Amino acid sequence: MKAIQINRFGGPDRLIPTDVAKPLPRPGEVLIRVRAAGVNFFETLQRQDRYGATPVLPMIPGVEIAGTIEALGEGAPGFQLGERVAVPLFAAGIFSGGYAEYVAVDAAHVVVLPPGLLFETAAALMVQGLTALHLVRQTQPAGKTVLINAAAGGVGSLLVQMAKRAGAKRVIAAASSQPKLALARDLGADAGVNYMQPHWGAQVRAETGGAGPDVIYESVGGDVTLTSLELLAPSGRIVLFGALNTRDPGLDMSQLQNLIFSNQSLVGFSLLPLLAAAEIKADLATLFDLAERGELTVLSGGRFPLEQAAAAHEALESRRSAGKIVLVP
Repeated sequence: MKAIQINRFGGPDRLIPTDVAKPLPRPGEVLIRVRAAGVNFFETLQRQDRYGATPVLPMIPGVEIAGTIEALGEGAPGFQLGERVAVPLFAAGIFSGGYAEYVAVDAAHVVVLPPGLLFETAAALMVQGLTALHLVRQTQPAGKTVLINAAAGGVGSLLVQMAKRAGAKRVIAAASSQPKLALARDLGADAGVNYMQPHWGAQVRAETGGAGPDVIYESVGGDVTLTSLELLAPSGRIVLFGALNTRDPGLDMSQLQNLIFSNQSLVGFSLLPLLAAAEIKADLATLFDLAERGELTVLSGGRFPLEQAAAAHEALESRRSAGKIVLVP
């Protein structure tokens, strides 16, 4: 079968289409024919050996897939050949293997798709969908003014919608271009601010009547993180998440003192520790149902053939894309 393999760390050209052995399902496993594999920003860092633990090479990236049941291992219960399913590999502790034509996985981690849900949409709602869902649960934005940075991205575009559904009083979208802000407004944002423009913080303050946001979801890192801290309302909460916020934000003593004396909270967020095995399937079923009924819009950042994984990474790293990029084997 075809798969995308990394043999050496480096640029997108290190994503090499390769012929590898088609897996056979072991007892209790199912073999999935992959129809869509999600592409995530942290995978671009893995490719460069810049993300957490160094991966063992060679590796096949990819942690979320959607497709059809191709074969059943002995004792694999409850599935039919050809059934449409999704698998959040990361929730099963599997952090590679998705950029491939076939994946064998324990049947316990397989989620059946609603009949009207596209494979690409299912792939977009695993890492990003569960992240947005748990961010909203952790922060309870009802009645609050919310700032969402990277609001047209895979997580941000879902956060805009989920914060509104959860009763946020006002949602301010921040993004790097006017077209992206237009997308966020289409999804329900009440206002939009371009954080690539000078004095964008003053625009956020104006949108909040000078008070600042009560909740800030921040995944951009660098100066955007620091400016967001300055904008936070007294007793407000800023939540840092995503691969770009794993580096030193450069906080100085005055900023830390301001957090203390303003009763503000600086909170970290990581999805994996929050995933309870008994709840993952129910949470994904909720997300899939909302999307199928048109109550949750999933933005497509592009569909790339599997062999063009390098181009998919280039598009993601360029920040040109909005929404979710998927590979289609």
